[in-house]
Amino acid sequence: MDPHSGFAGSHNHSQCKAELALKVIQGRWKLLILRELLEGVRRFSDLQRALSGVGQGVSQKVLTAQLRELEADGVITRTVFPEVPPRVDYALTDLGRELMPVLNGLHAWGERAEQRRSD
Repeated sequence: MDPHSGFAGSHNHSQCKAELALKVIQGRWKLLILRELLEGVRRFSDLQRALSGVGQGVSQKVLTAQLRELEADGVITRTVFPEVPPRVDYALTDLGRELMPVLNGLHAWGERAEQRRSD
């Protein structure tokens, strides 16, 4: 990679694209939401149930806010079905699926860092 492009070459700190990427995935539940959506389309209640075993679980208000942020960032889609009761499905967009190699890289780095700490 050209050392004058990408992360190392970006010296305009007010427009750092790496920081933009981190802002998109920043949030207590966002990575876990993305991991759930990797398996396919999920309803709100499915996501809330899947995240209930983590710590105290996620509140409806917080889950709604994090889903809205991910949708606003173009990482997930929200589809509302005109039924009674209303059904809402969430799925990864192409942009969301493009995050997976990045997240896999972060995971691998975390494993290496954890190993070094325990050595």
